[in-house]
Amino acid sequence: MLYPRIIPCLLVHNKGLVKTIKFKEGKYVGDPINAVKIFNEKEVDELMVLDIDATVEGCEPDYKMIENLAVECRMPLCYGGGIKTAEQAEKIFSLGVEKIAISSAVIDNPSIVKELAQKVGTQSVVVVLDVKKKMFGGYEVVTHNATRKTGIDPVKFTKELEALGIGEIVINSVDNDGIMKGYDFNIIDKVKEIVTVPMTVLGGAGSLDDMGQVIKRHGIISVAAGSLFVFKGKYKAVLINYPKHDEKEKLINENYKGIE
Repeated sequence: MLYPRIIPCLLVHNKGLVKTIKFKEGKYVGDPINAVKIFNEKEVDELMVLDIDATVEGCEPDYKMIENLAVECRMPLCYGGGIKTAEQAEKIFSLGVEKIAISSAVIDNPSIVKELAQKVGTQSVVVVLDVKKKMFGGYEVVTHNATRKTGIDPVKFTKELEALGIGEIVINSVDNDGIMKGYDFNIIDKVKEIVTVPMTVLGGAGSLDDMGQVIKRHGIISVAAGSLFVFKGKYKAVLINYPKHDEKEKLINENYKGIE
């Protein structure tokens, strides 16, 4: 049976782990490998690692870092950052990664989705859409750590991406990133209403209850978070954490009503 997944999202900057607020003010929170080791012990559902330097700096993916992460990781690993070609994706898969995430590359060249799906399989192609509220209403997709506007409506674009063969869509709220006051249901509801592929939401989780609200509302959906799993307490002390098995089971059982 399918169940909602709870996914830590780790951001890599200058080879270290950071946490941002609205995609800015990156705070160093530790070493990526150490974080993976801790998450291994906590038996997380899946791990997402995004290199936020690669695309901005126009660099190739850091294959050595990816290999080190994949060797250590005992849960499904999704990597994103700097991927522009099917050849790069194939090399990353050869290192032991289960999924690749693309973002700006699909804006520049939507057909890359079809090419990647043919090379590595639809189920392994994840598109991350960083979305930001527009000044006069609505949302648009932004890229390069929210420094570039695209004018693209994320809801309409999701349908286009589905037709091209994506395996999963991640909606990442720039406005809610690091705020820890809950997810943006306005954009989540709009996309979930029309999407048929698996969907993950990211940006804003401040508690397990925030995740529970998403699951209760949308059933089989993945909830991801960064700050929630690297900070602890009101003073946000750095502490890698993840719900214990019974806590996760309770969260899902109380909010998930079964296959829709």
